[in-house]
Amino acid sequence: MEQKPRIVFMGTPEFAVESLKKLVENNYRVVGVITAPDKPAGRGKKLRESAVKKYAKKHNLPVLQPANLKDENFLNQLAELKPDLQVVVAFRMLPKVVWNLSPMGTFNLHASLLPDYRGAAPINWALINGETESGVTTFFIDDQIDTGAIILQEKIPVSITDNASSLHDKLMNLGSDLVLKTVDLIAKNEVKPIVQSKKENLKKAPKLNAENTHINWHKSAKDIYNHIRGLSQYPGAWTYLKIGDDDPKKWFIYKSRFEEVDHNDEIGSLLKGKKQIKIAVKDGYIYPEIVKLQGKKQMDIISFLNGLRAKEIELMF
Repeated sequence: MEQKPRIVFMGTPEFAVESLKKLVENNYRVVGVITAPDKPAGRGKKLRESAVKKYAKKHNLPVLQPANLKDENFLNQLAELKPDLQVVVAFRMLPKVVWNLSPMGTFNLHASLLPDYRGAAPINWALINGETESGVTTFFIDDQIDTGAIILQEKIPVSITDNASSLHDKLMNLGSDLVLKTVDLIAKNEVKPIVQSKKENLKKAPKLNAENTHINWHKSAKDIYNHIRGLSQYPGAWTYLKIGDDDPKKWFIYKSRFEEVDHNDEIGSLLKGKKQIKIAVKDGYIYPEIVKLQGKKQMDIISFLNGLRAKEIELMF
């Protein structure tokens, strides 16, 4: 009987766990797991293990946590595992000395339909841009970011009600199946990789930051709605809100609905009722439904309104 390849798995967040789990449950030989070092978290700065490490420990898989992927000790430990194949899901960019180590290659699972949405935040940007279709891609790693030859792709529709959390979970599950199919193909030497097309105007997926998560109230109602759902539940689309005489604070909107309608209200004007807030934009209104004021807990809009105690509120942008 043909022996299954020795696999080293690399990943850190929950998104990667499902793929590792799929390999383990299908009796693939995972001889080592590479994940991020433990990080201090919370008020007590207690070290927190990655989701992948927690799973690996539970299933008695050897774990390496290099701070530097070029460190000689780590490279020696990796070589001692003698991987035939390396599988990467939601990890960091690998140096050539790592991805070139395994004779069957090193492949990555990416949460987009490459070549579009190369980069750190493909799920978020697909939603922000209002895509109606997304998917996952496996590809052989090379010396650029997300540019290697494609092995397999799988598409799914994106609903207008999807947000970053729901699409994350859909692609996580879809991706784990694709990882298993990819490993099966490689193990049977049946892969026919396809070089990524060099089409113009590729859609990008850069890292999220304070600037590109800030809500632009001059955009259309649908664009703002997409921006909000594309950043929910993390890191959250935000604006500045002034309550009474207090200094403006960041106000995160995690869920909203939108209405496209002609009106004469000034863009950014905030119309407050007993059970809802509507914010005027150029072609309609945004209705926040789940919000969080800086330093406070996340809450529904009715609870937020109840906590204002009749204070006036104003958007600052």
